[in-house]
Amino acid sequence: MQLAVFVLSKTELLDDFLLSLSEAGIRGATVLDSKGMAHALPQESSFAASLRLILTPGHETGKTIFMVVPDEKINVISGVANQVCGDLNGPESGILFALPVSYTEGIKF
Repeated sequence: MQLAVFVLSKTELLDDFLLSLSEAGIRGATVLDSKGMAHALPQESSFAASLRLILTPGHETGKTIFMVVPDEKINVISGVANQVCGDLNGPESGILFALPVSYTEGIKF
């Protein structure tokens, strides 16, 4: 079992991402509003933070999606994320990672 975490930069793609996950058989995601460090720092505290705010003004906040899934579903989530959001290795697309889960209650697959 894995905890998949996807930090979505392009929040306008959230509905498409969730719908594509559902169509791929993945349900039960939790979505939270999130803000990256560059946007959380006061503008005067860092030149890099100020520059980032200027370069990406439309993506001040993101969405963080949590999903507990069987191990074999991580590749499905990765495929959906790359298809909907573009290459995750590109700028401002998103970040996906997974962590092993050793215990759950209340989750049925």
